[in-house]
Amino acid sequence: QVQLVESGGGLVQAGGSLRLSCAASGSIFVFNAMGWYRQAPGQQRELVATIASGISTTYSDAVKGRFTISTANAPNTVYLQMNSLKPEDTAVYYCTAHLGLLDYWGQGTQVTVSS
Repeated sequence: QVQLVESGGGLVQAGGSLRLSCAASGSIFVFNAMGWYRQAPGQQRELVATIASGISTTYSDAVKGRFTISTANAPNTVYLQMNSLKPEDTAVYYCTAHLGLLDYWGQGTQVTVSS
């Protein structure tokens, strides 16, 4: 079975950086697309960034220019480099992967940004 495992979350001061990683196991396939969502307490889950075919990327307006998504240096692995972090970025971040009609979700990793 496919499993997505996120790592790299933690507590960071505003203006600092974190890099999230998501590794897929249990699959021989290369996913069509991977991405990151986040959900803050009391808020709706929102799309943060996506990458398809290792080339095409999209970002939410809230993170554009500060976050970078990539799939470099491992197959079926996605990274989210987060710079210039703000308290508003505090949320549980979820990795997603998509293959045809199938969607997979990780369990999430907590990112907390102090003011």
